[in-house]
Amino acid sequence: MGKRNRDKQRKQQQQQRDGRPPGYIDNRERDNAGWGAGYSEIIKENKLFEQYYKELKIVPDGEFEEFMDTMREPLPSTIRITGYKSHAKEILHTLKEKYFKDVQDIEVDGQKIEAPQSLSWYPDELAWHTNLSRKILRKDPLLEKFHQFLVSETESGNISRQEAVSMIPPLLLKIEPHHKILDMCAAPGSKTSQLIEMLHSDMDVSFPEGFVIANDSDNKRCYLLVHQAKRLNSPCIMVVNHDASCMPRLTVDQDGRKETLFYDRILCDVPCSGDGTMRKNIDVWKKWTTANSLHLHGLQLRIAVRGLEQLAIGGRMVYSTCSLNPIEDEAIIAALLERSEGALELADASADLPGLKWMPGITSWKVMTKEGQWYPGWSDVPVNRHTQIRPTMFPPTDPDKLKDMHLERCMRILPHHQNTGGFFVAVLLKKAAMPWNRRFPRTRNKDKAEASSAEAEVVPGEEQPIVDSPPSEAPAAEGETPSELTSTEPDTTATATTDPKQEPAANKGTVCCPPPSKKMRLFGFKEDPFVFLTEDDPVFPPIQTFFDLSPDFPKLNVLTRTHEGKKRHLYMVSKELRNVLLNNSERMKVVNTGVKVWSRNNDGEEFGCAFRLAQEGIYTLFPYINARRITISVDDVKCLLTEENPFLSKLSTDAHAQAKKLAMGSIVLRYQPDPNNPDLPQCPIELCGWRGKTSIRAFVSRNERLHYLRMVGVEVFLNKQGQKGGDTASEAKEGNTASVDGEKQEGVPPIEDQEVPVGDENGSSANGTKPVSST
Repeated sequence: MGKRNRDKQRKQQQQQRDGRPPGYIDNRERDNAGWGAGYSEIIKENKLFEQYYKELKIVPDGEFEEFMDTMREPLPSTIRITGYKSHAKEILHTLKEKYFKDVQDIEVDGQKIEAPQSLSWYPDELAWHTNLSRKILRKDPLLEKFHQFLVSETESGNISRQEAVSMIPPLLLKIEPHHKILDMCAAPGSKTSQLIEMLHSDMDVSFPEGFVIANDSDNKRCYLLVHQAKRLNSPCIMVVNHDASCMPRLTVDQDGRKETLFYDRILCDVPCSGDGTMRKNIDVWKKWTTANSLHLHGLQLRIAVRGLEQLAIGGRMVYSTCSLNPIEDEAIIAALLERSEGALELADASADLPGLKWMPGITSWKVMTKEGQWYPGWSDVPVNRHTQIRPTMFPPTDPDKLKDMHLERCMRILPHHQNTGGFFVAVLLKKAAMPWNRRFPRTRNKDKAEASSAEAEVVPGEEQPIVDSPPSEAPAAEGETPSELTSTEPDTTATATTDPKQEPAANKGTVCCPPPSKKMRLFGFKEDPFVFLTEDDPVFPPIQTFFDLSPDFPKLNVLTRTHEGKKRHLYMVSKELRNVLLNNSERMKVVNTGVKVWSRNNDGEEFGCAFRLAQEGIYTLFPYINARRITISVDDVKCLLTEENPFLSKLSTDAHAQAKKLAMGSIVLRYQPDPNNPDLPQCPIELCGWRGKTSIRAFVSRNERLHYLRMVGVEVFLNKQGQKGGDTASEAKEGNTASVDGEKQEGVPPIEDQEVPVGDENGSSANGTKPVSST
């Protein structure tokens, strides 16, 4: 019986002795069981932490007390407006003109709420911070509308609640729409969302040439990542589940030939000890020890090496941690630069984010054990410590080599400088292939090994170059790495021996051989297949005719998730992601990709098409649709989103005339901004809908309804029960009918087929089709 079960049994026995029923929870225990409860009992003190960072001198002289005081304060809330959507400016305008003004000069429990301030270093005022905590937002009724605004806009993907320093790495990558991007340790997905936004900076391009492959080793966290990415409705995102330290090498078709896939940009935000997050993760105060960094160093180095191996020449990789410890920061960068033999350069990013305060990287540091013992250099470490402390944890001993590395170009963000969390970031540029990708591989053949014994001689105590290519007669071409080898450089933190006799026999003469391929291990749920449709698939003709799709519509980019039976949903991916999927289905585990563009609606067959448009993919699909389009006004938007099934006669004259010409079935409703009327929304709005016999309906989820209504100036508000204020309309679920002003309308798909979110922020079920009343 495990300790946890024994403790549980002991607690149940004590309850029985006290005469309490099974499962009884004391009110005092219940009060301390919620979010943030019990933190008052955690003393924000850690003497080892203070001793460690005082000795390393990462904080400027005279600022250490201010640094520690800031670490003990709660972290400000920060939000980011998704910048790639054309709606970003409208959301920013709404925030500044309404919600930010409403929260000024409010006091909660004697604490004055500060007006939100934009982050000076984030472009276009798209990131803001305030001292509003979740507890305060939920506590004061005056802030309830602001809270609901944040919740619904976050669910719609228009706002992300993200820590300020977490926004830095994607900005330093300098993303362009054609870039192929790898996010190696992506969950929970806030940085991935930024990458997608930057990829879609030009909203007039439905399919950017580039893509984002977001990876995480934890299968469960991958589904959290999928949820985050899905809010952005991009056809250029793929979520995969792999160990980042042995990320499989992928191949793609390039002009009829199989080529290795190299990435233009890589985000390497590695797992870390997280001592920069003490302001929000209170547990770190009592759990922090130097052993955490010592244990993670090897993994961090392996992940970074694997990333650089898959980075294209001329590409850019950002390495980041939420740790302040140089063992996880500068030590990794120094090891990478030393091993690269000039193939890498540490970029100077000081001018990329004007307004951001940061400290330059340090060039001298020591290593401390968990017992508090210091070691200035590798030569001072006793042999019995070699399994815990590795040579790569120390700075280079050659002063000229250390100077050429320019470690001062690393950026360390300290919490007290701009009221943020702690963070470290470094930008690496790849100028040439890594050394182990360029050299002749050393064979395990005994005769050849003897012939080159002088070349293959191993120097005890020194780490040898590793070859990452299969045995062959010719070296790998410059910039190329053989695709069939999926292993990476062995753990560079392996124990170094000072005595040749102590060196394992298995390593003698073979240390420079290509490492054996590491078997890919797949965990978690078995995903449904990704099946691409052919151009002559019988699904296409009725869709092509019904929506009059353009001749250049990329049919080959459409996929479904089943080999057999009826196709329930159709998805679309970009051309490059299709290339990746088709060529690597056996070597990678894909959790999710693509955006839904059509959903099956069997009742639509009698109107000519068994599929209706899906709101998630309408911005991707709209440029190819030439029929079933209705241009609507702002008043039409209000009518469609506040009434369940308005009669066609309630639309504006122009929209009514267009709707009357259309047969029943799926439609797309588009509001086109008028530049001559700046008081109206200055961005297009595209809604999926259904043209019934005498009425019309918008297929839009609840949160998106609220979003669009706010854009057109309608105030919306939910009470505590999750109901819309003033909502009196009812819904019927009888076959193919729905209630409209007390009458049943034929030709309307059942409510179950509509875009319905799982639930609202209060946990209650919410139907995305219910009307929203203004207050």
